[in-house]
Amino acid sequence: MIIDIHGHYTTAPKALEAWRNAQIAGIKDPSAKPRDADLKISDDEIRETIESNQLKLMTQRGSDLTIFSPRASFMAHHIGDFEVSSTWAAICNELCYRVSQLFPDSFIPAAMLPQSPGVAPETCIPELVKCVEQYGNVAINLNPDPSGGHWTSPPLTDTHWYPIYEKMVEYDIPAMIHVSTSCNACFHTTGAHYINADTTAFMQLIQGDLFKDFPTLRFVIPHGGGAAPYHWGRYRGLAQEMKKPLLKDHLLRNVFFDTCVYHQPGIDVLTKVVPVENILFASEMIGAVRGIDPETGNYYDDTKRYIDASTQLTPAQKHQVFEGNARRVYPRLDAALKKKEK
Repeated sequence: MIIDIHGHYTTAPKALEAWRNAQIAGIKDPSAKPRDADLKISDDEIRETIESNQLKLMTQRGSDLTIFSPRASFMAHHIGDFEVSSTWAAICNELCYRVSQLFPDSFIPAAMLPQSPGVAPETCIPELVKCVEQYGNVAINLNPDPSGGHWTSPPLTDTHWYPIYEKMVEYDIPAMIHVSTSCNACFHTTGAHYINADTTAFMQLIQGDLFKDFPTLRFVIPHGGGAAPYHWGRYRGLAQEMKKPLLKDHLLRNVFFDTCVYHQPGIDVLTKVVPVENILFASEMIGAVRGIDPETGNYYDDTKRYIDASTQLTPAQKHQVFEGNARRVYPRLDAALKKKEK
């Protein structure tokens, strides 16, 4: 199988965005606040948005299954308060669940959390539990910066986050470290804020000793790991100066990277530097970079082509990247697939 671990519902029906705009307007003007029931999206509307977009490209590009979560830039945890985030997360997670029910062979859901700046992570637990137990979610997205570019939360190694980690360990699910929209004009959302956050998360994990407390906790750092794989010597050297173990012992039993890197040289560096068992196939298709590369004539986010074209990976290693590693890092995904295979 070709398992894409990083997909977002970026093509949701326009009614979702209209409802969200009304919700945001309702923060200042309560009379404008919409009811949950005001949002009406039919199964046919969902089918149309998926069949003409993600599913169409999956078929064309040869991928089989996508771990599907709400649109990352729309999480916008910095907007409103916890009640706003909680309502918004519940609506978006339900939509991704509905996609997985309408296309059970092609999509399986991952949840966004109702995070809010200054609000204790414990408040996210009910939504996490619901998504795992009722919707069959196989992972969560964890935003290390709910403030949207101002970084007001403690580092990921701080006990502040431990209630979420405890639930992740209990359910044996990984978290993708994924920020949302930047509200800081200094940081372009997808070009800077995302990559900054990936790099920042990796460095925070080097500085701490989180996995001594949670030896089975697993994180996926998306977008090829930010700067980390391309400055591996810098991070090895910093860890050494901090008297930390070698990265392979300190982090790589628990930290993984995806292949959302949109050119062949970048993928070649990633696969040369990072151990193959720590790389998982992903595309984030119809996401940050949607155009066609004039140098190749192919879509930038058709990342399967880069793995297929790799001269560094053996067929067995390509299988690891495409399927084997995802089944290992996402045990609930593996269990769901085995249940279907019976």
